[in-house]
Amino acid sequence: MTRTTSAVARALERIERLDPALHAFIEVWPDEALAREREALARRLPLGGLPFAVKGPSGIRSYAARRLIAAGGVPVGATSVPGPGTVWQTWGQGAHGRTVNPWRADRTPGGSSAGSAVAVAAGMAEAATGSDGAGSVRIPAAWCGVFGLKTTNGLLPSPDRTGLASAGVFARSAAAAEPYLRRVLGGGGPPHEAFGLPLPLPLPAVYSEDLGFAEVDLEVAAVVRAAVDRLVGAGTVRLLDRDAGLLDPAGAWTAVRGGSPDDPEAVRVRRANDERLDALFSGGALLLTPATPNRPHGHEGPGSRYSTALTWAFNLSGHPAASLPAGFTGDGCPVGLQVVASRGADLGLLAAARAVEDALPAAPTPPPGHG
Repeated sequence: MTRTTSAVARALERIERLDPALHAFIEVWPDEALAREREALARRLPLGGLPFAVKGPSGIRSYAARRLIAAGGVPVGATSVPGPGTVWQTWGQGAHGRTVNPWRADRTPGGSSAGSAVAVAAGMAEAATGSDGAGSVRIPAAWCGVFGLKTTNGLLPSPDRTGLASAGVFARSAAAAEPYLRRVLGGGGPPHEAFGLPLPLPLPAVYSEDLGFAEVDLEVAAVVRAAVDRLVGAGTVRLLDRDAGLLDPAGAWTAVRGGSPDDPEAVRVRRANDERLDALFSGGALLLTPATPNRPHGHEGPGSRYSTALTWAFNLSGHPAASLPAGFTGDGCPVGLQVVASRGADLGLLAAARAVEDALPAAPTPPPGHG
């Protein structure tokens, strides 16, 4: 593999060509990346020099990044996160300006793992690390039309002392994410789980448009419902008649994030939701929802609707959750299907995500130079 045709060289060429418009990166490391690739190939390391991006200025020091580098992955740069003083966390600030959605430049890519999602969507990296404390992987994955997975809380080391945030990964698809997750998770998950083993179909699942409390954009809900109907029709999913109604977690999440996990109301909400989720996931069932209640909003801010309404319940409960491309709204905005599994069933969730994406139309890539 030569310098001009290598995976890392191709990624660096796309960054140089596309990132001046997208602003997904805050730093790019071309010389170091090419040197790491040569070493990975010479040593025949498992990932063979596959390029990935890391979230934010400290991402290169994360547990996931260290595991990927040890396996022969090559970090090509650090991606954008919200700028200082941001009161809402669904955008990014790249080296030369605000990060834009690769599908619509007038919209945000979501966040806080904004640049990571954009880098993968635009083909500037094969995968990217992220972290998710309220939906920071799943929201930008949904809005950029890529796969994004939040691992079970506590499964991997996290600097977040509240316990809400956990490590995540972005890739073009669940299948493309598998080599990276294989290295990051290692033997994580229950002993019976293994990479690459298909799950028996149909998968038992519960569908909820709003988790019992969220106000969901009608077109977003329709796109996700159509994807779920397609999964049922393909024999991939069998819907169960179980109650997916939860208590709104907004106040409990805020209390935990603010350092008051023992707040009586927060404790009540968490206990009630945990009991309901335990019943819902019994027997290995999955939960299917829209990843966000809204489509990507403009760069001026989200307005009154929380983009996190359907994601942060699972940061409180600790369940692994992923967003997969479900389709587009009529105005060209990607929509994500959220798939949630039992705590610790990260590998099972990945296998389920692969089965789901096999039954849905392949996710397109943004037009070259779009944004």
